[in-house]
Amino acid sequence: MFDHIARFADWVQSWLSAEAGLLGLFLSAFLSATVLPGSSEVVMIGLITAYPELAWPSFGVALAGNLVGAVLTFGMGYAARQGYERFQGLRWKLDERHMKRLRRFGPPALFLSFVPLVGDALVLAAGWLKLDLRRSVFWIALGKGTRYLLVVLGVLGVLSLG
Repeated sequence: MFDHIARFADWVQSWLSAEAGLLGLFLSAFLSATVLPGSSEVVMIGLITAYPELAWPSFGVALAGNLVGAVLTFGMGYAARQGYERFQGLRWKLDERHMKRLRRFGPPALFLSFVPLVGDALVLAAGWLKLDLRRSVFWIALGKGTRYLLVVLGVLGVLSLG
């Protein structure tokens, strides 16, 4: 009986390993950058708290996962526009002031892609507007990287509010 419990405990503990934590962080960051709700910062804080030596690897993993998710969201916006134009046979006239503002500011506006709720909508709209992908990914990476950098520095105690 205790042998089964010990094997189960070993199995559960294997899911709490550093490698599994990094994989979970990647998945959390990926899903958080899509239109699905999520908070990869919480996963990152938990991972760094449990494994302080993974602070910088977790930064890279979270940023990579978040960028891949953002590119997927950008692509969803782009594909939605393509599908709309193909199946409706019409050109979409963008009258909304937010879309006009995003078009005016262009990819640098995507620095704000780290802002909860608003950021994912910005990335989706950028895809819809067919903004330049390379420039968009640069600004998305800069914004999301800044957010994750602040989280890492905060957990490591480099930043203090008091």
